[in-house]
Amino acid sequence: MMYNIIHRTNYTYNEEVSLCQNIAKLFPRTIYNQKCIKSELSIYPEPDVVNEYEDYFGNKAVYFSLQKAHKALTVTVNSLIEKLPDDAEITRHDILSWEEVKRLLGEPRQEYFEARQFIQETAMTSSNKAILEYAMKSFLKGRPFLEATENLMQRIFTDFQFQPGFTTIATPPSEVMKHRKGVCQDFAHLALACIHSLGLPARYVSGYIETIPPEGQEKLVGSDASHAWFSIFIPNRGWVDFDPTNNMIPSHNHITIGWGRDYKDIVPLKGVVFSSGSHKLNVEVDVIRI
Repeated sequence: MMYNIIHRTNYTYNEEVSLCQNIAKLFPRTIYNQKCIKSELSIYPEPDVVNEYEDYFGNKAVYFSLQKAHKALTVTVNSLIEKLPDDAEITRHDILSWEEVKRLLGEPRQEYFEARQFIQETAMTSSNKAILEYAMKSFLKGRPFLEATENLMQRIFTDFQFQPGFTTIATPPSEVMKHRKGVCQDFAHLALACIHSLGLPARYVSGYIETIPPEGQEKLVGSDASHAWFSIFIPNRGWVDFDPTNNMIPSHNHITIGWGRDYKDIVPLKGVVFSSGSHKLNVEVDVIRI
């Protein structure tokens, strides 16, 4: 399966901006089930400084700076992705219990070093008593880690309402739990909070998902959006992804950009501007199957 992904971000400023500095993390990774054939960045106006680097988690990032007056900024990333065969069904047969996973990761073994970095909760994945109690309904004694996580994913899908605009990216999991509403970032953060509350490893994944229009209707240009899900680490197997927004283990129609401890580690585009006015933001995403 081949996909062409176009992610366009437009900033329009009410007053001239004399200087802006930005970091873009919009470049899909090459991983076991996905190959990034190309990823081209276009910035207008042309920046004065551009530096590419890898962040701590191995995600590709680009720092750029405009040091001249401008009233608009457009950042476009055009990527060509090949999705590789992936048998997600086989992962369901992993019988390692969540207690055993916790015990194994407590051992000072080099191969678990990376996974241990994703056990500690952050400000965006903090838990409380209600979240722990919710998690424990899935993580029964002796239950396989993968089976418990899949059950948690299904319960979040069933118990929570997808409602854009009800939360912001700063809304903590405790509020999402209280009101049972949110969007994909909220559900990913909530799942992480549940898993971290038990001392288990899980990470936040940023990417895209192919959307299919209703039968008989054409897909609208720019109607797709960034997506988020989460992943758990199972010793001797590796990382396994879960999408609580759609109640599925991601496969061919999920395209991974990168990952981190939470959204802050993999923000698509962030920066600072020197200006006295406000601005308007417009984001358009197209995930096109070739």
